[in-house]
Amino acid sequence: MTEMPKHPLRPRETDNAIHAASLMNGSHEPVYCGVSSFMRRRLTRNLAGVDVAVWGIPFDAAVSNRPGARFGPQAVRRASAILEGDPQYPFRADPFERLAVVDYGDCSLDYGRHGDAPAQIEGQAREVIDQGAKLLSIGGDHYVTWPLLKAHAKKYGPMALVQFDAHQDTWFDENERIDHGSFVARAVREGIILPDRSIQIGIRTHAPETCGLEIVYGEDIPDLGIQGVVDRIKTRVGDAKTYLTFDIDCLDPAFAPGTGTPVAGGLTSREALMILRRLGSLDIVGADVVEVAPAYDHADITAIAGAAVLQHYLGLLAERLI
Repeated sequence: MTEMPKHPLRPRETDNAIHAASLMNGSHEPVYCGVSSFMRRRLTRNLAGVDVAVWGIPFDAAVSNRPGARFGPQAVRRASAILEGDPQYPFRADPFERLAVVDYGDCSLDYGRHGDAPAQIEGQAREVIDQGAKLLSIGGDHYVTWPLLKAHAKKYGPMALVQFDAHQDTWFDENERIDHGSFVARAVREGIILPDRSIQIGIRTHAPETCGLEIVYGEDIPDLGIQGVVDRIKTRVGDAKTYLTFDIDCLDPAFAPGTGTPVAGGLTSREALMILRRLGSLDIVGADVVEVAPAYDHADITAIAGAAVLQHYLGLLAERLI
């Protein structure tokens, strides 16, 4: 009886987050295994040649209701694995063919010294921005956007703000409270954002003041339609340098139950992503997704939505390089 020839076992590619040979291109690693990183990007602090750094900020000491967003970066990274490896819908292209993207890990924070967190976040964000990489951040509660805005303003000057949210976040306290509902008011008062070029999408609560921002309320969305909302955003922002912040509670709790302050009547995941898809003409210099709290999630619904928001941001950046 003739023996069948023995073929050497070919090693399967795993742990692309550590062993990737290049910052570009996708991986062929199974989505259910391996070291976790955002969309299988290499985990590194080396920003040489990097276009975009994805960075986690595991801070939730500023929440007013349910805590847990400190676990948001882990959850979004885990959910993002399924998005990697194919041409990205709806962009019909792999963003990593044009963009060198890394996972920069998480912000270093002392959990016992919340008062130090703003300076720590801002300082570490500036280390990335000053090296020329665009920063894509994963919160954390919405307070983290405040030091992120300050870090970006040091390079870009006053910016337009496009804010997807259920809340206006214009509550203000002169005593510098660490509060996830005040960053917009602070940024306007300190001249970091341009209120006449800024807009909020999906708002379903009331605050004492608007701080001069345009508001598209949740109930306005069906009447305006997707293109109507997009037109409002583009008209308001124009050609200004833009920071995009996406509070996951902008989505209805049916699509994002895993968050600290859910409000009924929000956008569907499809509506939000369709709006984002059409914002490619904006000069977006930085972005974040915040308030993903996986302890209240079901089947990773909220984390999947958060990962998709970030994936759309990368797709828009890649298209600008064409």
